[in-house]
Amino acid sequence: QVQLVESGGGLVQPGGSLRLSCAASGSIFSINDMTWYRQARGKQRELVAIITRFGTTNYADSVKGRFTISRDNAKNTVYLQMNSLKPEDTAVYYCSAVSARQYWGQGTQVTVSS
Repeated sequence: QVQLVESGGGLVQPGGSLRLSCAASGSIFSINDMTWYRQARGKQRELVAIITRFGTTNYADSVKGRFTISRDNAKNTVYLQMNSLKPEDTAVYYCSAVSARQYWGQGTQVTVSS
């Protein structure tokens, strides 16, 4: 089992920045990829960013150049640095860990509004 706890969401003005954190515990040795998803109201959940155990990263086109995913293996934590935020980035952001199955955190709300 893997437990994930997200933090760092909140209200920010357009153009601002936020950093989300996802702390993993449990069977962390089994984790391969760590990902961030988001789900806006009335829309399907979408993949935002992924980082493999080897540090390879990939991003959704909508966030490339603005978001950065990173991981601190010593702290068992994954981060999502979000810059130049836009109102359309408003969503609940979920951390996910992929091993033999996919684990999910509880989500953290990000609201971009003036």
